[in-house]
Amino acid sequence: SGFTPCKGKIIMNQFINVTNSLLEGFGQNCLIFIVTILAAMPLGLIVSMGSMSKFKPIKWITKTFVWIIRGTPLMLQLFVVFYVPPLMTNGGFNFSRINAALIAFIINYSAYFSEIYRGGIESVPKGQYEAGQVLGMTKPQIFFKVVLMQVVKKITAPIGNEIITLVKDTSLSSVIAIPEILMMAKDFSMQGLIWPLFYSAVFYLVFCGVLTILFSFIEKKLDYYKG
Repeated sequence: SGFTPCKGKIIMNQFINVTNSLLEGFGQNCLIFIVTILAAMPLGLIVSMGSMSKFKPIKWITKTFVWIIRGTPLMLQLFVVFYVPPLMTNGGFNFSRINAALIAFIINYSAYFSEIYRGGIESVPKGQYEAGQVLGMTKPQIFFKVVLMQVVKKITAPIGNEIITLVKDTSLSSVIAIPEILMMAKDFSMQGLIWPLFYSAVFYLVFCGVLTILFSFIEKKLDYYKG
């Protein structure tokens, strides 16, 4: 009885096996995270422009889109993107699981980002636009030289919060059977190993910790603007 070199080797091999499996699963989480950020952030800016459009039909269509996406669970949106197309086409068309997840995440987060952008842009006093016009600046010049850095300063914290939330939300992709890290950990729990579920939290904590440090650094760099 007691700890023996043989038992130690078994435990170490088990730990390495679990770690490799969780790393493989976390790769799926990272893929969804990266693609969502790269696509949803610019798409969110386009959506925000639609929400602020003076052309009423575009404005209300965009606002309705944002209302529906923000008002329904991401899990439901994953189900809709993955299951509805084959049901409507009698199996003639469907997205792969990873593509369905990416589409749902991009649509969902573009709606949230759009509201952050809109709030940041509308928070800049109108007097600054008018001052730029008095100085003979064009609208693009006013936006990029006067407004943009103020908007970036104002939206850094809420954007950071959404991005950290996205890290954790990637686990929802398991509902359409994408083998992300929590699904891998749950597979081990069905084999009688509970600790991989808690071990998977370390991956999220490290990733979110790195992002928190990064956004704190960005906020400090933008502290020169006190508006």
